[in-house]
Amino acid sequence: MAEEARRHSLSVLVDNESGVLSQVSRMFSRKGYNIESLAVGTTDDPTVSRMTIEVVADDRHIELLSNQLSKLIFVHSVKILSPEKSIRRELVLLKVRADRPEVCDRVIQIANIFRASIIDVSQTSLTLAIIGEESKTDAIVELVKDFGVLELVRTGMVAIERGMNTITEATKEKGEFDYGKNVL
Repeated sequence: MAEEARRHSLSVLVDNESGVLSQVSRMFSRKGYNIESLAVGTTDDPTVSRMTIEVVADDRHIELLSNQLSKLIFVHSVKILSPEKSIRRELVLLKVRADRPEVCDRVIQIANIFRASIIDVSQTSLTLAIIGEESKTDAIVELVKDFGVLELVRTGMVAIERGMNTITEATKEKGEFDYGKNVL
């Protein structure tokens, strides 16, 4: 019986240099995988960036992809983040048509229920910032869809392990499996 493909989160530490993102995305493309979500930013070390990559694959293929990533010269460390041991969030900016006072009030109520921030107000629209898991952001988008979504921007998922678990060797728990090299 074939394994079922599901969404996996990979945390990858890479050199903060031009061309690295392009090479990583090409590797996934060459292997026939679509990156579902990608977020990249510098870490506390300005020479190192952290990528959070989400891809749909079965467990065997995600391990193969992780091994391929770890072989790239600019990659310091690769870790598959398990859903139960990690925190995943995305930022969504959502501009909603609110050209009538009752619509504006209703959108504000929905924003308050979901703990979204209203970051811009005009005569005809409200812009919300929502931080959370996809289920939360998808739910709020669904609720305001009837008012008219004017624009929607998603950052892609960022993820980090819970507790003292990290991507670097210095703080790894004994027995944890890591695909990458030591960063420190």
